[in-house]
Amino acid sequence: MPAPSSQPFCASSIIGTGSFMPEKVLTNDDLSKIVDTNDEWITTRTGIKERRIAAADQATSDLAAEAARRAMADAGVKAEEIQLIIVATVTPDMFFPSTACFVQKKIGATNAVCFDISAACSGFLYALQVARHFINTGNRTTALVIGAEKLSSLVNWKDRNTCVLFGDGAGAVVIRRAEEGAEAPGRVLSTVMGSDGNLADLLKVPGGASACPITPENVESRPNTIHMEGRETFKHAVTRMLEASQQALEIAGLKAEDVSLVIPHQANARIIGAIAERLGLPEDRVFMNLDKYGNTSAATIPVALDEANKAGRLKKGDVILLVAFGGGFTWASSVVRW
Repeated sequence: MPAPSSQPFCASSIIGTGSFMPEKVLTNDDLSKIVDTNDEWITTRTGIKERRIAAADQATSDLAAEAARRAMADAGVKAEEIQLIIVATVTPDMFFPSTACFVQKKIGATNAVCFDISAACSGFLYALQVARHFINTGNRTTALVIGAEKLSSLVNWKDRNTCVLFGDGAGAVVIRRAEEGAEAPGRVLSTVMGSDGNLADLLKVPGGASACPITPENVESRPNTIHMEGRETFKHAVTRMLEASQQALEIAGLKAEDVSLVIPHQANARIIGAIAERLGLPEDRVFMNLDKYGNTSAATIPVALDEANKAGRLKKGDVILLVAFGGGFTWASSVVRW
């Protein structure tokens, strides 16, 4: 395989993490007053107890900007040092400009190139790999990679099979070039990505864009909300996340037993449990916070990474496995040496 660039190889390291969750908490008991469900039904099927809901005047960029500020503070990086901003989201502020441009304005990162990535729940890891490529070419040295969602804006609150799953939030990392051989904790060792558009209909928001604009005739059917075939999504999620994890570890020259902590996409406790079991890893090596936040799509991994970091779960030299699966279908996995 030819080298991806004629430039000398430049490794990328995560040097700061940050997250921001809205104040409003929506519990399972709260949902039971809105739709035919209850705490036991939701908890046993998903592991979710509550989720955060953004205020009406909070856009995705507001959540993303605050997560970015916290990641920059953690990294000791100023706004003018940021040269690239990538926001992974399926709930942009608007079709255009990009949410990343709004984040740029809000944090004052005047020297950054900005754009969004749409890969659903895999979006953050897709964005991380894209940022690595920018850094690898030598054109950029410091980047903000953000996963942010206001999924409450896409939820059909009459559909108990989907409305119980999703929440709002944002997480961010600062990544910076680290010359090969240099001491650089947080180094991204490998990333694997995949997609299968043949399965796009199993998890989607069918309306609201060019294929199905919202009209007076279809507005009552709520086509601009999340539609999901749960059983099929579950099956493919377990298979693809396991494969991506194994491939990313192999590329990094590591095995599952070398992993100190798995930070998986926080969609369903059963999916996470199945992945851990098939990798042969005990529960204490798997990070979960979906009981507090539910599925925040592209935000789940950076939020969980920040919480694990701030809680002291990540030690120097630890091998961290990040893995996600989302609509598209898309999937991705990254291995990080902390």
